[in-house]
Amino acid sequence: SRRRRGIHGEQLHQQRLLLIRPLSRYESQKRRDWNTFGQYLRNHRPPLALSRCSGAHVLEFLRYLDQFGKTKVHTPNCPFFGHPHPPAPCPCPLKQAWGSLDALIGRLRAAFEENGGLPETNPFGARAVRLYLREVRDEQSKARGITYEKKKRKKPPSSSSAANLAPVGGVNGNKLAADRGGGVVVGNNPHHLDFSALRELA
Repeated sequence: SRRRRGIHGEQLHQQRLLLIRPLSRYESQKRRDWNTFGQYLRNHRPPLALSRCSGAHVLEFLRYLDQFGKTKVHTPNCPFFGHPHPPAPCPCPLKQAWGSLDALIGRLRAAFEENGGLPETNPFGARAVRLYLREVRDEQSKARGITYEKKKRKKPPSSSSAANLAPVGGVNGNKLAADRGGGVVVGNNPHHLDFSALRELA
């Protein structure tokens, strides 16, 4: 009937709106990270299929990203070890910030399952990856003299109080992106992985 055709047409219109609606910052970031990890696997020597990717390969990927890091991590022999604000430069290595790696793994873990992967075979949720992130957090906390506090889960505000709440700070809390879960640094852009930076691995 004409009414049924009208309803169907409205549904198609809504679907088109969903397709052209811009992705959120998180979804865009997750898509870029997923595509970049796929390119990393293709550049791997020998090339590595996603179905054969394990937690060990994820650790290899994270260590590979350290060469693009911009977070100074002091060694125990450095006079500035444990100093949150070193007064002078030092030759200690630059690495990816723990918060950036932790957020990256969270996005890739979600993307893996959204692209058909099973939770029980998700390499980004492997125990070895969790332990590695914990080691990086502890190492950087001691080396940089800072404390990473675990975020407390907030109770959702009631409908009456939610209307009075105003957003504070930047979008998604990006003020502390480098240390609290922002994008992994590759090249000069701290917000996403750069495809061109992924070189072939020997």
